[in-house]
Amino acid sequence: MQLSDFNFDLPDELIARYPLEQRSASRLLHVNAEGQYQDHQFTDLVDLLEAGDVLVLNDTKVMKARLKGKRATGGAVEVLVERMQDQFIAHCHIKASNSPKAGAELFIGPDEVKVTVQGRHENLFIVEFSQPILEVLDRYGALPIPPYFNREAEAIDTERYQTVFNDPTKLASVAAPTASLHFDAELLAKLEAKGIQKTFVTLHVGAGTFLPVRTTDIENHIMHSEWCDVPTAAVEMIQQAKARGNKVISVGTTATRAVESAAQAHGGTLAAWTGDTQIFIYPGYKFKVVDRLITNFHLPESTLLMLVSALSSRENIMRAYQHAVAQRYRFFSYGDAMLIDQAHS
Repeated sequence: MQLSDFNFDLPDELIARYPLEQRSASRLLHVNAEGQYQDHQFTDLVDLLEAGDVLVLNDTKVMKARLKGKRATGGAVEVLVERMQDQFIAHCHIKASNSPKAGAELFIGPDEVKVTVQGRHENLFIVEFSQPILEVLDRYGALPIPPYFNREAEAIDTERYQTVFNDPTKLASVAAPTASLHFDAELLAKLEAKGIQKTFVTLHVGAGTFLPVRTTDIENHIMHSEWCDVPTAAVEMIQQAKARGNKVISVGTTATRAVESAAQAHGGTLAAWTGDTQIFIYPGYKFKVVDRLITNFHLPESTLLMLVSALSSRENIMRAYQHAVAQRYRFFSYGDAMLIDQAHS
């Protein structure tokens, strides 16, 4: 399958650079198992799901991971903390006029917190902070909002680029699980009142989610690595739902990758699992866990668009995207959403 198979024209004005006033006020495009689509509001989810169905949500929290600083010579640098190894050492992306070498010292904030470059791991720098990393991020960090917003993080992002159910002890993502941004307390209460269950998994989203695919043949693409945890409680709720004939609805591509990775790690059968995943889901993949997917509209030629195409089909999704563009749906992280049913095989 070629990268160009997942291209489409997207007018710039359809990119949602700011959230709507209300989280759940987004539109929802439902693509059913036959590939037919229908326009809804996100709050219609209560009617589109059945009592006993299970929503699988990612409870990670986004770090204020972007730091601006300077070199010892005074040159500007930007450090994006991708993954913390311990409270002082992290794997980071560093933007600078030229690539810092091992031993280089960088300084963050007015009190000049020292960051020492120790070396490289693949495309990331291994750095040591002179003070606890989370404290430095809290003082000087900015939320790493997506590059396609074409703006700096603002006060509104502090609340709205986090889910309402994030777990503060799981502060480790550099991007939000954006399909979950549509849920507010009122909608969650209505879903619960109908008997729709929810369970939580964790996948700490890395900056690699925004990296373009650079191979013409998508099968040659190597996914970035992300840490995830699928606990026993989630596995049991999912298994019980399957046993009684209910559907498992993953909220977002990150929750999807987490549960499918857990199944893949156990030979295709879902079981509790914690580890790093590089799972790459594209058309031809056979889903082990997920029946339906709630997701946002994704970038052309992205691995996220390939994942949703695997659940339905490339043809179904590209037709639905054409409809979404024609109907002026809002795209990407702060945009509208889709509910996609697994296509009949």
